[in-house]
Amino acid sequence: MELFIKQPFDEFMALQYERITENQVHIYLPVKPLFLNSLGVVHGGIISSLADVAMCNVPEGDGSGVQTVVTVDLKVSFLRAAIGEYLVAHATTVKEGKNLVHAECQIFNDQQVLVAKASAILFAK
Repeated sequence: MELFIKQPFDEFMALQYERITENQVHIYLPVKPLFLNSLGVVHGGIISSLADVAMCNVPEGDGSGVQTVVTVDLKVSFLRAAIGEYLVAHATTVKEGKNLVHAECQIFNDQQVLVAKASAILFAK
């Protein structure tokens, strides 16, 4: 069974996946110059995408690498400038209902400093 979603966007971002438990994943993002804004920190859109991908990968793929949830609500709070060689998203499910999954995510830099946090509601297909 495929444990993670496989899609070109994730490959473009060079994401690396690690399943920690049934309800938790860590997703690593190597920081590329392309991901930096004009201030030299990781762009908020990249951080938002990392959080979204991480939370959507907590529920396992369908066996062929196709996602089983889609995001219907996403909230991201930026806590400090994201700098470093990589970022890592720690995502977990909070509650799984019949059709909705509530998930949370914390994003750390390579110094293990919390730079952002996110929450999402995912619709289970």
